[in-house]
Amino acid sequence: MRLQLALNVDNLDDAIDFYTKMFATPPAKVKPGYANFAIADPPLKLVLFEGAGPSGSINHLGVETETSGEVLAAESRLAESGLETTGVDETICCYAEKTETWVHAPDGNKWEWYVKKADAEQLQNIVISGANADGGGCCAPAPAVAVAPAAGADAAPCCG
Repeated sequence: MRLQLALNVDNLDDAIDFYTKMFATPPAKVKPGYANFAIADPPLKLVLFEGAGPSGSINHLGVETETSGEVLAAESRLAESGLETTGVDETICCYAEKTETWVHAPDGNKWEWYVKKADAEQLQNIVISGANADGGGCCAPAPAVAVAPAAGADAAPCCG
């Protein structure tokens, strides 16, 4: 597992240059308005969204797992402890096919537990199956590139 930090940035190229130098690691993926880094030391998934919110603000936080079973176990543990989650969904979001669940912290920060299963060509959140298969997915990104939110979805950026 590794923690994920998703940040909103004003200029993606400047942010990529800075974080590449800071962590001595190039981005693992770069798409219009989006980049992510798989940093080994410290273990961190750093995600950048251009124009999705105030520059330097947290877009969302997360825990990237190695298996779908770990996502299911986290969902179970969170629900059993009384926290409200979105349920587990199979999604295509932020250029990745994922199994994920979301929970909101009391401070309003969104936390995602997920495993990336494959790369995808789409940025927006598409719920394939799971608790929100009726279109009530966690949210849909609103980066600098135009993306329509899923039906019933929150328009705030969310994916990592």
